[in-house]
Amino acid sequence: MSDESVSARRFARESKAVLDRLTESARDEVARAAGLIADCVRADGVIQAFGTGHSQAMVLEVAGRAGGLVPTNRLSIADLVLYGGDAPSVLDDPLLEREPGVAARLYDLAAPHTQDLFVIISNSGVNNVIVEMALHAKEQGHKILALTSLAHTRAVPAGHASGKKLADLADVVLDNAAPPGDALLELPGGGAVCALSTLTGVLLVQMAVAEASGLLLAAGERPPVYVSANVPGGFEGNLELEKRYAGRIRRTAS
Repeated sequence: MSDESVSARRFARESKAVLDRLTESARDEVARAAGLIADCVRADGVIQAFGTGHSQAMVLEVAGRAGGLVPTNRLSIADLVLYGGDAPSVLDDPLLEREPGVAARLYDLAAPHTQDLFVIISNSGVNNVIVEMALHAKEQGHKILALTSLAHTRAVPAGHASGKKLADLADVVLDNAAPPGDALLELPGGGAVCALSTLTGVLLVQMAVAEASGLLLAAGERPPVYVSANVPGGFEGNLELEKRYAGRIRRTAS
């Protein structure tokens, strides 16, 4: 029997309590986020989602998944190799996301339209490439929706020369309520285990997508939504929906 202070039961109980609180406390910001998403879809825009490290899990919640919106595109540091012609060895550098100029290259490789919405995801909100992407997108006139931990970002110094953090640059911030360092359960003698941000991030992303879809339906527009490719006709139907955004959304093997 594990110590009750560090156990499956305690993590389930405490994480569920955070999810329950977020359902109510994030309502206004989710509504604002949904407005940005719905406006982007109405304007024939694409939702450009970007994150590094484990935040890429949330990018996958936004871009190209069953039950999600079709006009979505995943940006990744790996795009330097997949679309930019760099040697695969560049990805061996664990500090690549701190290099100046990387975000601008990723932006150019995606060639976004002005009406595209940028969804930028980072628990800390301070890594150089994250802030650089937000700065660049803002300079190009894009709206920015951030998913971050305000508790974490307020507890650490800025990592970009501008002194800015992701939350400073966003039009709407969804706070994932994760503690500094993300881990929820404190260990005896120091440290903590069991990350929270994935659970809360999924909740916030899907709440925003649901609310945006409701806004589109209320305006008499059917949301362009993916059907699972593993149901009859799903793959073919998805290809038809994607034609409207040809050349603007990437669907590579992953």
